Amino acid sequence: MEEVLLYAIVGILVGISKGGIGGPVPVALTVPLLTLIIDPQIAVALVLPLLIFADVFALYFYWRQWDRHYIALMIAPGLIGVLLGALVLDAIDATTLKRLIGGLTLLALSFKIASDRLASLAYQPRIWHGYFAGWASGFGSTLANVGAPPFTAYLLLQPKMTPRRFVGTTTLFFAVMNLTKVPGFIALELFDYDRLLSIAWVFLLIPPSVLVARRLIDHINQQVFEWIMMIPLAALSVYLLFSG
Repeated sequence: MEEVLLYAIVGILVGISKGGIGGPVPVALTVPLLTLIIDPQIAVALVLPLLIFADVFALYFYWRQWDRHYIALMIAPGLIGVLLGALVLDAIDATTLKRLIGGLTLLALSFKIASDRLASLAYQPRIWHGYFAGWASGFGSTLANVGAPPFTAYLLLQPKMTPRRFVGTTTLFFAVMNLTKVPGFIALELFDYDRLLSIAWVFLLIPPSVLVARRLIDHINQQVFEWIMMIPLAALSVYLLFSG
């Protein structure tokens, strides 16, 4: 019963995040939650099909509203990050991966908290900043679904980045990253197909979660919701970081 509840929560978190509520924070919760009941490598791979399914809805809502310049700048480094992330995911043991997930998630939380203050910084854009943000996002996304914070931080510092363009660019970038992970995960035999089939019902929770999020997005305080999500995320990250 506990497993069923956790899987349901994961599906809902993916849906509300792709629907626009809470940004990347709800998705960042999914892998730490699943590591409470399954091996971390399996957890990372198990969430991927859910994200790809949800990406279809997000792309529909923000189709062609992305910024081509930043997509072109960060896609190639992001793909390199995905490749390196998959190799690391396959090479390390479960305990080390748990601690790495915990550490990366705490780092992502720090990025998230700092990003709220980035707009006030005197920033001089550099091409390599985009390369690094793309690489870090692809790498973090592959290891623990925490790739959004460096990507978000970089975009927030760019001039004339409207909210809709920001969301559209983020949506397309991570949709490409998620699809790119699939061949590597298959080659490294990270997918647990039997378990994935057993939780196929979770996919049914994603469309209504996306739609509910779209309806509520203008009626809730985003910052309050994000902080509500970040508190258990921080607690889970500390647990993973120090658990054996």
